[in-house]
Amino acid sequence: MNTYDIIMKKRDGHVLDKDEIVYMVNGYTKGEIPDYQMSAFLMAVYFRGMNHEETTMLTMAMADSGDRLDLSGIDGIKVDKHSTGGVGDKTSLIVGPIIASLGVPVAKMSGRGLGHTGGTIDKLEGIPGFSTSISEEDFIRQVNETGLAIVGQTANLAPADKKIYALRDVTATVDNVSLIAASIMSKKLAAGADAIVLDVKVGSGAFMKTIEDARLLAKTMVAIGTLAGKETTAVITDMNEPLGNAVGNILEVQEAVECLQGKGETRLMEVSKVLAGYMLVSAKKADSFEDAMKLVEDSISSGAAYNKMIDFVAAQHGNTAYLRNMDTFEKAKFTRVVTGRDLFAASEESSSFDKAYLTACNNQEIGMTSLVLGGGRETKESEIDLTVGIHLCKHLGDFVLADEEVAVLYGNDENKLEVAFNRFVKAYTLSQTNTFTNKIVYEVITKKDIG
Repeated sequence: MNTYDIIMKKRDGHVLDKDEIVYMVNGYTKGEIPDYQMSAFLMAVYFRGMNHEETTMLTMAMADSGDRLDLSGIDGIKVDKHSTGGVGDKTSLIVGPIIASLGVPVAKMSGRGLGHTGGTIDKLEGIPGFSTSISEEDFIRQVNETGLAIVGQTANLAPADKKIYALRDVTATVDNVSLIAASIMSKKLAAGADAIVLDVKVGSGAFMKTIEDARLLAKTMVAIGTLAGKETTAVITDMNEPLGNAVGNILEVQEAVECLQGKGETRLMEVSKVLAGYMLVSAKKADSFEDAMKLVEDSISSGAAYNKMIDFVAAQHGNTAYLRNMDTFEKAKFTRVVTGRDLFAASEESSSFDKAYLTACNNQEIGMTSLVLGGGRETKESEIDLTVGIHLCKHLGDFVLADEEVAVLYGNDENKLEVAFNRFVKAYTLSQTNTFTNKIVYEVITKKDIG
């Protein structure tokens, strides 16, 4: 077996076997296959694609390239949740406490963010004292005692994915469904959960811009999970505008707490409840999705979900006083209010308006506004400002008057605040008629849908 033959075989459109895929992944991870040959292989996959079996074998080889987390010491069915990412997505902070309060153990490894906002780990570190680095022994113990633990990923979790992704990033081979799915699922499988629920985002603020592409990615990941022996469900949800009212790390923690108290923004609450519902079904805690949703509603209304968040934060040494009185969180120095008049003035089409509907949003620009403020990372070495961000007062489909607040921007640098303001006001499309339909959950993909 040699690298040249495998590259040529995939280049010519043939199906690779397990040994060939493992050979490529292990050889590259160990440094035995050079970048230029792996680049050629990735480009062959990019143009020729992989079937479900090949993609699963690639995923398993990447998952097996380093440590696998052994969760057998945790009682019950462990369910993990993964989102493909978007602007204002803080659902892990909401669904974890909900399902843990209902007796489903949540043992989650999460990453830091690279892009417009921080990842789940960055957000949690906005809670003073919170530790995202605990030993594996303490991790297992905490899940058994508290029902929930969220920690940073270990350095040796799916190392092949880290190395291959870095190469994909510089060889224009990122946006291939098989490679995307293998990257995501290799880390999920290495993290040791028994079942996986995937939140696949679609829209202007997501990697997948069309429902067709999102559906293909969802089916591919469900197929991988199924072939790997994991109960896997994918929920396709909207990312044509930020999810919830908050974009920014501490702001999103505060909003997650509000959701657990039953006071969250409508669309964020719906997505979180649906994901929690399917996690409960996967864990066999409910016979149907409808029964699961009743349990979710009871968890929130009774205060059990919020109390579980308190227990979880305390277990990881976070100061729970900040969750009981969120005014105590550190705040940015400066604010800039965005009004309807600001949006009208920024748009040639709507500059003469004194009232209008918000009918579309370039959500990527909202994310870039947060990045400009300092809420995200441009490189892995960038420092995140946890206090900056955006609070939205209006959403798509809402009617806006000239003097009404659309958003408030929070920053610690007045020059950055001005640049962010100028980006934000150009992100929306306005109309005198409401053409927006406010759908948030599009489809649910299970193993019966993968063909």
